[in-house]
Amino acid sequence: MATNKALAYDERLTAPKAWWAIAVSFGISMALVFMPYGLIPALIAMVAGTCLAGSYVSSQGSMRIRITTDLLVVGDARIPLKALGEAQALQGEEARAWRTHKADLRAFMMLRSYITTAVRVEVIDPDDPTPYLYLSTRTPDRLAEAIRQAA
Repeated sequence: MATNKALAYDERLTAPKAWWAIAVSFGISMALVFMPYGLIPALIAMVAGTCLAGSYVSSQGSMRIRITTDLLVVGDARIPLKALGEAQALQGEEARAWRTHKADLRAFMMLRSYITTAVRVEVIDPDDPTPYLYLSTRTPDRLAEAIRQAA
């Protein structure tokens, strides 16, 4: 939670630490591939490979979910709280079901493969064809409660 009074909820969905280790391993493997060409090309390949893999990991961990006084902000999306209905915390099999066979193609889905819990929020705006929002989150109960209190 943030200390800003206008911010009711703030979560950054960071990539797991193991992904960073994989990024470094990718850089090391690139160095091994270029080792026959000499030490300098191997070091350049290691730095380039690590930076490339690190950029990918960083982009996967840059999503934020915020609730302000009148908006739910998910990445670049800005959704007015008055357009949202009931928020339901999803865990385990129920979260997987809403990611897969229960999913609606018109829904706003903010998925992160490394997070197994989520919140499903009904959209009650009659002018919006989106039936619900599916938001991956590590703290589904807190996010659902924050949406209920802010609405």
